[in-house]
Amino acid sequence: MAPQDISYAGEPTLLEIGDHNVIREFATINRGTVKGGGLTRVGSHVLVMAYAHIAHDCVIRDHVILANAATLGGHVIVEEWATVGALCPVHHFVRIGAHSFIGGGTTITRDVLPFSKTAAARDSHAYGLNAIGLERRGFSKERIRKIHHAFKVLLASKLNTSQALEKLKSEADRSEDIDMLIRFVEESERGVIK
Repeated sequence: MAPQDISYAGEPTLLEIGDHNVIREFATINRGTVKGGGLTRVGSHVLVMAYAHIAHDCVIRDHVILANAATLGGHVIVEEWATVGALCPVHHFVRIGAHSFIGGGTTITRDVLPFSKTAAARDSHAYGLNAIGLERRGFSKERIRKIHHAFKVLLASKLNTSQALEKLKSEADRSEDIDMLIRFVEESERGVIK
């Protein structure tokens, strides 16, 4: 669907909503801001459940689920196939990586790693690979094995983040998924949840 020019108090703002989405009762999706020509985008095949909130200038890619009362601050990017659990507030300017799953009630203040399961105990931690979600999306056992190995290096080794990334880069058997994970961590401006 093409962006719609919507006027609010005489000022044009932009909102783009893709096809085949389900937007449930009392959900809110804010338009992009006028200053800087912002645009809020919601991809295709997105489920926005009851009371979920998408603030201004957010980008929601395809096949995303925002569960009941998930709340995105402004300028949040949610990459494809991510699930944001119920009652999850997400801080402004955070990126949520592709194929990740955020457990209900988790407060997100930093970028969420692609492929991860992230949930709150007392503090947010990446608890490992979202293997069930990846299997459901048709990832092969070998592909999942390689991502699992990268997660062990990144999260469970005694290496700091920089050392873990260098180790992953030096491995000859890495895949496009691992390259995506490495790029995601390197491009993070707020740090990643580990």
